[in-house]
Amino acid sequence: MGVGKSTVGRLLADHLGLGYRDTDEDIVAAEGRTVAEIFVDEGEPAFRAIEKRAVHTALAEHEGVLALGGGAILDADTRALLAGQRVVYLSMDVEEAVKRTGLNVARPLLAVNPRKQWRELMEARRHLYEEVATAVVATDGRTPEEVTRAALDALELKEA
Repeated sequence: MGVGKSTVGRLLADHLGLGYRDTDEDIVAAEGRTVAEIFVDEGEPAFRAIEKRAVHTALAEHEGVLALGGGAILDADTRALLAGQRVVYLSMDVEEAVKRTGLNVARPLLAVNPRKQWRELMEARRHLYEEVATAVVATDGRTPEEVTRAALDALELKEA
């Protein structure tokens, strides 16, 4: 959350001359409401089912840069689909998250005690991010352009 998936994803797509797609944007377009509204109205399990369908559809249809929501990797089927793909895990620590988002924006999983919840989420998810990642790129203290360059280097990709 707030790591820069969308910004860096767009920059990577531009640098590589590829299309860009974001599964959170797909969900909002298909559902006609925000991710936060889906969480509030239907709960996390319902959102995760919607997210799983959106990710599987995007992986089947899209050949460019794809940004996934931070919880997409919780699903074992999704992780299996990501195997063999080039996957960049953009990492950051809690202090960087505070700087970037203030942890006070519409993040349904961080509604109460956001620092503690952010840490707990990362502890629960980090190993899953690392499991699917081809490359891990730290974003702390870096501009989106610096993160993009580091991702290109880590994946040994050249610009278009």
